[in-house]
Amino acid sequence: MLVDLTVRDLGVIESARIELGAGMTVLTGETGAGKTLVVGALALLVGGRGDPAVVRPGADEAVVEGRFLLADGSDGSDGSDELVLSRTVAARGRSRAWIDSRMAPLSALAERGPGLVELHGQHAHRALVDPAAQRRALDAFAAVDLGPLGRARAAVRQATAALEGMGGDSSIRARHVELLRFQVDEIAAAAIEGDGEDQRLADEEDRLAEMAAHREAAGHAQALLVGLDGGGAADGVGRARALLAASFPLAALADRLAAVHAELEDVAGELRTVAETWEEDPGRLDEVRSRRQLLRVLARKYGGDLAAVLAHAEATRRELQDLADAEADAEAAARRLAGLQADVAAAEHVVGEARRQAAPRLASAVEERLRSLGMPRALLQVHVGDVDPGDDVEIRFCANPGEAVLPLAKVASGGELARAMLALRLVLSEAPPTMVFDEVDAGIGGTAAIAVGRALWELGRRHQVLVVTHLPQVAAFADRHLTVGKETAGGRTVARVQSVVGDDRLVELARMLSGQPGSTTARRHAAELLEQAHAIA
Repeated sequence: MLVDLTVRDLGVIESARIELGAGMTVLTGETGAGKTLVVGALALLVGGRGDPAVVRPGADEAVVEGRFLLADGSDGSDGSDELVLSRTVAARGRSRAWIDSRMAPLSALAERGPGLVELHGQHAHRALVDPAAQRRALDAFAAVDLGPLGRARAAVRQATAALEGMGGDSSIRARHVELLRFQVDEIAAAAIEGDGEDQRLADEEDRLAEMAAHREAAGHAQALLVGLDGGGAADGVGRARALLAASFPLAALADRLAAVHAELEDVAGELRTVAETWEEDPGRLDEVRSRRQLLRVLARKYGGDLAAVLAHAEATRRELQDLADAEADAEAAARRLAGLQADVAAAEHVVGEARRQAAPRLASAVEERLRSLGMPRALLQVHVGDVDPGDDVEIRFCANPGEAVLPLAKVASGGELARAMLALRLVLSEAPPTMVFDEVDAGIGGTAAIAVGRALWELGRRHQVLVVTHLPQVAAFADRHLTVGKETAGGRTVARVQSVVGDDRLVELARMLSGQPGSTTARRHAAELLEQAHAIA
């Protein structure tokens, strides 16, 4: 609740300190006296646009400060009992803001403002013209339980995160498994004969590629070892062994030569086999070369050599097995997610139906209030979208037959919009602690004016209500009456705000009734109006 409002150098207001209380407070005065400036000061305090033109001529800046009593700190404060907001508008330069004497950005006031003060009229704040606020208002009116939907959505978020932790959706996992199987099958199809196969093939390729040269070399070497007439190296070694065998001291050397002779004969035999049996085999050479090319391709793809290829195959087989095990878990998680998504859809349908069923009831209740507020043919609609959960909520309004039914944000008349908001606030249970109505009595009088006054008083039983009014029928219902008057001081026009009670209040109501505050008849009518208001309230 706003308890103090201090204004300095704002328009014709040189300096004013306004003490406010609970219930309904009216602000009255002659046209041009500065009543609307008080409402404008509140608009600045809750983040409204600051125009340097509002600064009193000759002053450097306009200053507005408000002290609020908080119920429980639920408006976003730090939990203290009081909150002080301050705002300056410089004649030249930038505006500044403070929250509890600490400098803050203007956006901070705009964030705090809607939870503290709701303005209606020519300084209209966003209030119920915002779609999200309209949706919250409908939910509050219908007592829509959003808990099951919130819990269902939270469960879906958790299940989705868990499924993503298992490798994403099934199509991504299937593509990954397909790739792994291809790799395993490709390596298995190669039938690699150990990590030394490539070297063995390299040796075979070398033999096959130079077959004629190898056979010729073997023939020449075999001839050198055995000779055409038995006079080769093997024959010489044999004769030398025989000579040494006859000498006992050289018997050991003879034994060694015997071994050499046997080895030479063995080598000569193998060379003869090579020279006589090795044949060129172009087909086998092509096979070996193709095989080596395949192994090189696999090595490039899977690690650089055959050992790495074989290791990759083993690791991939293990991963496939792990994925097969995980797939069952993922399928179970996917089924659970599908079930939770169905729960969300069901909860959204419940919320959507609750909103759609409540919408005409809210519209009817507000229209009934509007009829009592001097708008007997006003039309109000609460539109709820067809898509569940019906988040697309829009309140539409038409004050007179034949006019377009428009969203509240597009209603041009400040007075009509203010009365529509008053009707809404009378029907709805939740609202900011302080509400300000400017122009709510525009274009009405008589019985409708009394109805508006009583409605504002009724709203004041639940909230702090500040009303700028020209109608005595409205002012008569006030719990507190403030007047704004102009006077000349030092050749300058100065606005003063003061509280009126007792006879002073009768004088002000008489002025509002007849323009003649000293008229006995007008005062008598003012007293009757107060008695009537007290009796109705």
